[in-house]
Amino acid sequence: MTSALDSSYRPILAEDSLLGGSTFNYGAVSSDNEANNASEGLEARKCIEKRLLRKLDLRVAFLVLVYIMNYMDRNNAAAARLRGLEEDLHMHGRQFNTLISILYVGYIMMQVPSNIFLNHIGKPSLYLSTCMAIWGLISAFTGAAQTYHGALLSRFLLGFVEAAFYPGALFLLSKWYKRNEIGLRTALLTCGSSVSNAFGSLIASGILGSMDGKLGFAAWRWLFFIEGTLTVAVAIAAIFILPDFPASSASWLTPEERALAQLRMEEDSVVADQGEVGQSKSISGLVLALTDGKVWWLGVALCSMVASLSFGNFFPTLCATMGYSPTITLLLCAPPWLLGTATSFLVTRHSDSTGDRFWHITCPLLVGMIGYIMAMSTMNIVFRYISLFIMAQSSVGYVVFLTWVSNSIPHPPAKRAVAIAFINSIATFGNIGASYIWLSSWGPSYWNSQHLRRLNVATETEERILGLPQGYRYLL
Repeated sequence: MTSALDSSYRPILAEDSLLGGSTFNYGAVSSDNEANNASEGLEARKCIEKRLLRKLDLRVAFLVLVYIMNYMDRNNAAAARLRGLEEDLHMHGRQFNTLISILYVGYIMMQVPSNIFLNHIGKPSLYLSTCMAIWGLISAFTGAAQTYHGALLSRFLLGFVEAAFYPGALFLLSKWYKRNEIGLRTALLTCGSSVSNAFGSLIASGILGSMDGKLGFAAWRWLFFIEGTLTVAVAIAAIFILPDFPASSASWLTPEERALAQLRMEEDSVVADQGEVGQSKSISGLVLALTDGKVWWLGVALCSMVASLSFGNFFPTLCATMGYSPTITLLLCAPPWLLGTATSFLVTRHSDSTGDRFWHITCPLLVGMIGYIMAMSTMNIVFRYISLFIMAQSSVGYVVFLTWVSNSIPHPPAKRAVAIAFINSIATFGNIGASYIWLSSWGPSYWNSQHLRRLNVATETEERILGLPQGYRYLL
């Protein structure tokens, strides 16, 4: 079907200020053949919508690669720890935990301002790509750090710039996809973290195993150099691939497809997204988000969940407790996350089809708790490795929860932009505190880490189900 549809049933473009001059009036018909032409008009819409989603999915899929690089640059310190990072920078005590934690301090500070700015300029392709190139350079420069404090500053700046990507990507998805479509796309995006944990470990094992001493640099420094450079290369490509918002002109969409993209979001929201203009939309979005109690509760719930998933930041360390060499340890990190990625697709697709979010969040967390109990109960290598597979399943609930956030705040867009970033900011506090749960002195069993975290998660679940106010938590 060409864009010049038969005049008896094609979508008719009509003047409409809401869509900047064009919208769809499907089923515009002659008075003598209304029923047939209405049916043909709906068929024409389905064809255009299918073509729109196919084009959009191909571009949005690139976000997965960006997220892989985002997580790889964030977590490469855990792999570098296995090959001399702490010794070369003369780190001791809880300094490595602080090195992990400080990234999230910068992350918290920038998420809300970043999304407000992104909603204002409406150019995700340029803004997110620029931020990506900057954090790639910062990651590469981390490899040149000569002291603990130099690495600490690099990690803080890395979190400050990386904060733009994830809430911005979620906001971008919410501007293009309807409620019954966004779950699977959020899963596709978020699976980038699991894929990064898997393949990042494989890449790290290759670099750390073969680059030690090259040009006089330790292997862990090469890890930062190479992965940071790869991030910059991906950022350059992202400028030309990532989509902007539907209201922006796009050469890769026909006028009919672009108008339909805007109409779809209007139909999916009670209030039209384009109703705000000027600086007041940023201010009103901030006020609307901060005065909505639902936003705060979602943030608190996600914060508890993020704390329970903090084992991901120390996954190579947990694998190392099985006693294998650094290279084998990093290779063993991959399979649990690959299984978690596959499970995420199945669970989120089922969640979208049934419309249920609660049980699709709760059940993976309960499965993860079984893994925690197994890990704290035995040092048997087989059972300990199986426990890592089970623990990784809890990340599936995190994926579904993020979909729930986008569904719960569909409009207006300025509020949604602030709310997504603010909820992620509150959640990041879970990573700051949880970085100190996995102390070296508590290894190799990490019984204290598993037990206290399990008690906190159980208490949070009980309070949410019974509607109780937030009470006591273990602070470590």
